Amino acid sequence: MSMKCYAVIDTNVIIAALLTKNSDAATLRVLHAVLDGSITPLYHGDILLEYEEVLRRRKFHLKEDTIQLVLTAIRQYGLEVQPQPTGEILLDRDDLIFYEVAMEKRKDGAWLVTGNQKHYPVRSFIVTPAEMVEIMETGKYHLQ
Repeated sequence: MSMKCYAVIDTNVIIAALLTKNSDAATLRVLHAVLDGSITPLYHGDILLEYEEVLRRRKFHLKEDTIQLVLTAIRQYGLEVQPQPTGEILLDRDDLIFYEVAMEKRKDGAWLVTGNQKHYPVRSFIVTPAEMVEIMETGKYHLQ
């Protein structure tokens, strides 16, 4: 996994990674790829706010140092993106920023990794965590 790639990581992927008991879960492998620098996470202030709000929800029982580790890693290893509006209408308006950040960096091969593909339009760059792992393993970053 030597090649760098850009990806917007949907909040549900991070939550699933932190909650899984399966050490080989695709969500966890995506999060590890962010932490080891294989994936450069793309973010925007609104995305960080959503991460923080969701990670702090009581029902997930996440430790503060875990939350801080994730948020710090995304800021530290990530790239802040100020996207242009795409005009896309999504069912959940909160998902729009994730989509628009990915669209802004499409020319650089950016992906959007989500566990809820149905929330987004069908696009080749919107992938599941398992698909992202396969892309990283095969090195097929730009074949899309």
